[in-house]
Amino acid sequence: MCTLQPDTLIKNPQGCHVVSSVEIPADAVQVWAVVGNFAGFDRFIPALSHIEMTGEGVSSLRKKFFKDGNLVVEQLNSRDDQALNMTWTTLYNTLGVANLWAAMQVKSLGAGKSEATWTIIAEPAQGGAEALPGFKDFVQGFADDAMNNVLKMFA
Repeated sequence: MCTLQPDTLIKNPQGCHVVSSVEIPADAVQVWAVVGNFAGFDRFIPALSHIEMTGEGVSSLRKKFFKDGNLVVEQLNSRDDQALNMTWTTLYNTLGVANLWAAMQVKSLGAGKSEATWTIIAEPAQGGAEALPGFKDFVQGFADDAMNNVLKMFA
């Protein structure tokens, strides 16, 4: 008799909630071509050396290789090119993150103007509640730097 039951290590995080948003002087579709390219985050995250993709579209895997040797593997959960949004989950990383869910979305603010928003919900791998403030600062800083780089691309 088999006592094994279906299980998974992927859980929705309950940790810190970070939002980084920038207003960009460009059309929403142009901005989505940058931040909506799941394989192209190395364009606006200088810490990345390169990205390798496995598969295409929803359920594809992204391996983000950092210049300092760190590695993050993520799965694309959803993508809507009409609504200009997508979500993903971290499956593996060497950055000290236990669980991470993220979303990227772009909204039009009228002709030649849009807003790009990166939302991240994550938990630190170690340290529990006392690690959360420093961890949140790290995640917020990382997201803010990336989104400011996106803004500079269109400035």
